[in-house]
Amino acid sequence: MINYPDLERQVIALSEDVGDFIRRESRNFDKGRVEQKEGFANLVSYVDKESEKKIVSALGKMLPGSGFIGEEGTAIKGSSEYTWIIDPLDGTTNFTHGLPPYAISIGLAKANIVELGVIYEINMGECFHATRDGAFLNQKPIHVSPITKLSEALLATGFPYYQFEQMTAYLDIIRTFLDKTHGIRRLGSAATDLAYVACGRLEGFFEYNLNPWDVAAGTFIVQMAGGVATDFRGGNNFIFGGELCVGGGVHAEMLEVIQKHWGYK
Repeated sequence: MINYPDLERQVIALSEDVGDFIRRESRNFDKGRVEQKEGFANLVSYVDKESEKKIVSALGKMLPGSGFIGEEGTAIKGSSEYTWIIDPLDGTTNFTHGLPPYAISIGLAKANIVELGVIYEINMGECFHATRDGAFLNQKPIHVSPITKLSEALLATGFPYYQFEQMTAYLDIIRTFLDKTHGIRRLGSAATDLAYVACGRLEGFFEYNLNPWDVAAGTFIVQMAGGVATDFRGGNNFIFGGELCVGGGVHAEMLEVIQKHWGYK
């Protein structure tokens, strides 16, 4: 039986430790060591890779037999039903340009159901974390925004690095939200966007072409903070399905706009 509060404390400490490494590297970052993955704007650096190695090594010791799904290529099938879903540096493009935010994202799933999530936003030194006991920011309870009207909401989104054939419909969604809300922000780190929804700084977030490591921890933290997470159809395939809509009291209204333009209604 896993002691989730104790494991949560260990993962928080690990995130802060690796965050210190990333913070140190940012001071003298060598842009010449940046590589391109699929899509010319999808970047990876030696900092991403080294951070993932540190995280995987430590988590493997915390929970022997667990598997891994990591952005930088770690794919390990464990001998138990537990899998870590990790992004060692969410917001790499921001990082390489010296621009916040960027974060570490670590989620733990049991048979594909997330049970623990930690997001450490490095620039502000803020750790968002959750178990089934609730969601917290630096040990203080958090909750999604109480706003229930889209007209009073501030939203966030992101843009895909590839598969642009759906961009017209996506821009129609954005255009509608720009007309109906206080505005849309594009922060460049989906994990941070989700953390900000969880603590009420943003009312909602939506994006497509996402990966499990982008959203596993963040969607769980949002849910434990009282919010709702769905795919664009309104279903539960938002970790592996690539489509995500999250929010508090504005989620239903957000989803209605998305489905209208996405062809799901």
